[in-house]
Amino acid sequence: MSKSFSVATVLLAALTPALAFAQTVRQPGAIYDFDVKDQKPAPAPSHDISGAWEPAKGPGDAIQANGAKAMPSDGKPEHDLHFTPAGEEAFKAHKPGFGITSVATAFVNDPVDICDPQGFPRIVLHNFRTSQIVQTSNQVLILYEFNKKWRVIWTDGRALPKDPEPRWWGYSVGKWVDDHTFVAQTVGIDDRTWLDNAGRPHSDALRVEERYQRVDRDHLEMTITIDDPKMYTKPWVALNKLPLRLQPAGFDIMEMECSPSETAKYNQRLGNPASGVSKNK
Repeated sequence: MSKSFSVATVLLAALTPALAFAQTVRQPGAIYDFDVKDQKPAPAPSHDISGAWEPAKGPGDAIQANGAKAMPSDGKPEHDLHFTPAGEEAFKAHKPGFGITSVATAFVNDPVDICDPQGFPRIVLHNFRTSQIVQTSNQVLILYEFNKKWRVIWTDGRALPKDPEPRWWGYSVGKWVDDHTFVAQTVGIDDRTWLDNAGRPHSDALRVEERYQRVDRDHLEMTITIDDPKMYTKPWVALNKLPLRLQPAGFDIMEMECSPSETAKYNQRLGNPASGVSKNK
């Protein structure tokens, strides 16, 4: 079996928080740098969010098994989303493995389970781990640990396309709104993707705002806002100032790949039997 993480590993990690921490072993020489008490970081550099960033409270802080961290699918009234009729219909058609509408593994229709791209913003609203941010003269590049994916946010002043051909990762433009805050807008996201692990839907009208605020040298806060008038009656915040911590320059980002063969083995050995479905069916 590959040393990379598979979807099966991710599922087990999501189910068992302690396991999630145990399975985030790095290559020799790579060491996590998490927050400790009474640290006093240096001031934030201007117009700079580059570096390798990890959830400041530990690798399990942004797994988000039951949906977006700020609005999980947990049945609490304050986390109920305001669906339009179309949004309600789409949500009910999704059969996630987690959240209050979860179904047994054999009946899940989550596109990620067959290794379809999870797309944006799910890349940060489901099992978010390390991201490497690189700045060039006209782009901000974000490289994600899960499935070794990357995105381009253009910073050359171009406008978002008015009628974009759908992409898994959409079209993104961004700008600095002050010395320490970078804001990006993304449209044109393929509506076959889910917003999060709980099956929240989106349409072709989705616009995602991501806001990165460099608090100090060692900390970056990430906020994700969902605006989709076809699915929801008002915008909602999916991540609210998720704290990230800058990692050492030599930090090695491990692989975390979706492996169809390992997913099939997981379903055969664990998922289907747990659902009461014969592995021979």
